[in-house]
Amino acid sequence: MKLISWNVNGLRACAGKGFLDAFRALDADVFCLQETKMQEGQMTLDLPGYEQYWHSAEKKGYSGTAVFTRLPARNARYGIGVDEFDHEGRVITLDLGDFDLVTCYTPNSQDGLKRLEYRMRWEDAFLAYLNGLGKPVVLCGDLNVAHEEIDIKNPKTNRMNAGFTDQEREKMTVLLSSGYIDTFRALHPDARDAYSWWSYRFHARENNAGWRIDYFIISEALRPRLQSASIHAEIFGSDHCPVELVLGD
Repeated sequence: MKLISWNVNGLRACAGKGFLDAFRALDADVFCLQETKMQEGQMTLDLPGYEQYWHSAEKKGYSGTAVFTRLPARNARYGIGVDEFDHEGRVITLDLGDFDLVTCYTPNSQDGLKRLEYRMRWEDAFLAYLNGLGKPVVLCGDLNVAHEEIDIKNPKTNRMNAGFTDQEREKMTVLLSSGYIDTFRALHPDARDAYSWWSYRFHARENNAGWRIDYFIISEALRPRLQSASIHAEIFGSDHCPVELVLGD
């Protein structure tokens, strides 16, 4: 079973930069998107064989998630059931039988850390939501944090910038110590220069001055099924690249 997650930074823009070519080439059973920046119906995607699930922000042109799946979903949930957090289209949960798939676009703490307190409340509520699902979880998405220094090109100069604050990194540590696995780091513990996001400024992608902030995280119960986790840095179309997870049966 192959799963892909990609922050497309505006699906309509990404569609003009080869999204469908990448979608077909990756040939995933489940394809999760973050930051679609659109309302459902603003764009029609012809994806034969896939069911489509969309969760848009109330604010137009902002945030938003989607899941396209060849695997039948028993039901779909949108948001995490907390009003403070459920207006920005950030979470879709699909019951795929033996696990719940959760795709997430975590709030950014923003310049000057203007939204850090909101982000901290989000982290606590989101972990409570995951723990309350009652079955193994596959969590994917742009979680807007580089967890360890190995996950960012310039850790010293970026410390306490949004996405690399001590507080955000500690919340990721708490998540992973609650029975979850960072699949890429579990399989590639020493991999350096492995990033999923690059600023559009300063030739960051050309110089591979990036951050690993896009993840596949799974419950410990799914560890025996973990086959591979990879980053498709060769695929363009967004300031993020797709990340991949392969699970055995």
